[in-house]
Amino acid sequence: MMSIARRWLAPGLFAVALAGCATEPPPDSFAELRYTHLPRIELAAASLEVTQSYRAPAKAPNIEHHFPTPPGVAAAQWARDRLLAVGGVNRVRVTILRASVIEVLLQRTGGLRGLFTNDQSERYDGTLEIRIEMLAPGGRQLASVESLATRSRSVPEDITLAAREKVWFRLTEDLMNDLNSSLDVQIRRYFAKWLVR
Repeated sequence: MMSIARRWLAPGLFAVALAGCATEPPPDSFAELRYTHLPRIELAAASLEVTQSYRAPAKAPNIEHHFPTPPGVAAAQWARDRLLAVGGVNRVRVTILRASVIEVLLQRTGGLRGLFTNDQSERYDGTLEIRIEMLAPGGRQLASVESLATRSRSVPEDITLAAREKVWFRLTEDLMNDLNSSLDVQIRRYFAKWLVR
């Protein structure tokens, strides 16, 4: 009985899969993640330096390099949009310490029941960590703040590429929103003596 069911189901499922491939729309284009709608944080410093200490492996299980906007790119853009050096003797250094997203394969329902079950097939675990320092002309650290954000999202096994990319984009957005809130508070507290406004 099982083999008869599989004989009938397999061609039908194959046809559905082919139809899905033929009609799937191309992935959406995504707006650039910018933070110019938020007030600038003006700092009494001669310059602003943004560095990436994180190097994406560009291989599994890391997948951030496939994102419409990788978290590291969004973090660097945040720093340039929100922080402004307006003059002084010190310098501000922003270091992106981690900006990774790991794909975790989830267990799926097996057997005949699995043919009719739409499981969550992958989970994406994102980690974004930034340090901001105020440095004296000789390089001595005068003040420092650091924030770490982690988020996870899972997707169903029948998700399209376009829908998957939307999940990835939203994951980057969520990580950045968390970091923005944390860093805004910390900068205003620990960099208060260098705040122009």
